[in-house]
Amino acid sequence: MTQTPDPGPGRTSGPAGTSGPAGTSGPAGTSGPAGTSGAAVTALRRPPIRQSTLVRSDVRHTFDTFVRTIGTWWPVDPFSAGKDRVRDIIIEQRAGGRVYEIWADGTEVDWGKLLAWAPPDRFVMTWNGTPVPTEVELSFAALGPALTRVTVEHRGWEALTDEQLAEDCALPGGYSAGSYATGWTRILGCLAAALGPAGPADGIPTA
Repeated sequence: MTQTPDPGPGRTSGPAGTSGPAGTSGPAGTSGPAGTSGAAVTALRRPPIRQSTLVRSDVRHTFDTFVRTIGTWWPVDPFSAGKDRVRDIIIEQRAGGRVYEIWADGTEVDWGKLLAWAPPDRFVMTWNGTPVPTEVELSFAALGPALTRVTVEHRGWEALTDEQLAEDCALPGGYSAGSYATGWTRILGCLAAALGPAGPADGIPTA
């Protein structure tokens, strides 16, 4: 059976069998000052979340580790629906592929769908872990033979109301309190720990 609740760093899910967030749109973009649309003003007030980390690994190995072994390094507690019930996380490696977690009892929980697939440089997916679906892009930039920058951009916050932005996610406080930024920092930190974080030996200052 398949569910569509809220993986991390999005909201935590309810009991099995409950439906996921509806993909409804936010308020219409009314006109703003100086000819700027309301939607554009809202987007400026709700900028994308961007976090990055440097790892001691070539870009292909970094990409493959993220995609193929995500179930071994992703911090499922608290950043998943099933937490300690999660047995694996699957990324179907194609445009249109599903991203989902599998529980020990066989339950599948959708995280989103791949909108773009360009290994080993980037992939883009919808993100169901927010009150209204948003969008996540992961990019991988080679900085050397064994040095890669991994960057996440979580965007689409203009579709959420002020109340939805303040809802708790896997961490208290939601977007308004910076919890999604904190969550992505922790997640990328776990990836870096799995691959080997870059540091002074790579010419990267630690401070």
